[in-house]
Amino acid sequence: MADTTTASPGAACLEKMKSYVRTQKGTILAAEIVVSLIILICYAASYTGSYSAVAICEMIFSIVFFVIFMLEMDKQIQYINWMWTDLFRAGIGACLYIITSLICVIGGRGDGARIAGGVFGLIAGLLFAYDTYTIFLQIKSTRQHTAASTDDRV
Repeated sequence: MADTTTASPGAACLEKMKSYVRTQKGTILAAEIVVSLIILICYAASYTGSYSAVAICEMIFSIVFFVIFMLEMDKQIQYINWMWTDLFRAGIGACLYIITSLICVIGGRGDGARIAGGVFGLIAGLLFAYDTYTIFLQIKSTRQHTAASTDDRV
């Protein structure tokens, strides 16, 4: 007979995902993934789907970091500084979303899907900027600054 007391690996992964989404970082990453998917749909539905590359890249990067942090692989792979890497990912994402969204909103005359993608892109830019700010605060709080000695005696 099959042992029904052990949980399947899929259920364990689902439980990890549920518990990680309840954290602040998990919520931010999940929101970044969802907003990037909405932007991708809007840009794909527009007359010119030329700005969808930003949404695709940022959604994939957010998914990768979500999985890495959810499975706590950042604690196992320590030769990469994950906080700084995540800071650069979020900062570049914020800049790219704000720039492309302003272009889409300003030049999207007659293309409602492109304007909607631009508006959601501005929201995503703010979300990525907030993520950058929280990561920066986390880096700042983990750095241990020791005061330099001002004593002339040796």
